[in-house]
Amino acid sequence: MTWFLGLGIAGVALLLLSLVFDGVLEGLFDGAGALDGLLDGLLSLPVIAGFMSMFGFAGAIAVGATGWGVVGAIAIGVPAGVVTGWLTYRLSRVLMNDQSGAAPRGDEVLGASGSVVTAIPADGYGEVLMRLAGQPVKLAAKSPVPVARGAEVWVHAVLSPTAVDVRLVER
Repeated sequence: MTWFLGLGIAGVALLLLSLVFDGVLEGLFDGAGALDGLLDGLLSLPVIAGFMSMFGFAGAIAVGATGWGVVGAIAIGVPAGVVTGWLTYRLSRVLMNDQSGAAPRGDEVLGASGSVVTAIPADGYGEVLMRLAGQPVKLAAKSPVPVARGAEVWVHAVLSPTAVDVRLVER
């Protein structure tokens, strides 16, 4: 039973590592011919971690509850691990294909108005808050002249996906 609990705990630790180091191992075999993309999809780190943890914990439960021994634990643990791995794969595909949280593109920001939330020094950076598609978006902002907090500005140019060049709104 100790081995199965160890596998379960190791699977949970592997899952936590896969969340912290997201995508580090996925590019390990890029350009390696037949191994290219090996850790994507069904052999991704979260899927392996899901299988390993469920195999371990289900095996430990089977040994502790039924006394069937190692063979019974493997007979219970493998199907439970396969189902968990498959569900992890399906859930990760759904989450990866979700396009609802796309960042605003340059053409959506250009010409938009907003207000300064962090004062902008001359040729330095501050922050502006604007509403795009009804949602508040805070971006780094640069201006050739100093702009005080609370001033209304409009986007003159897009510097990067998270930074814009702004001008004061003339009243």
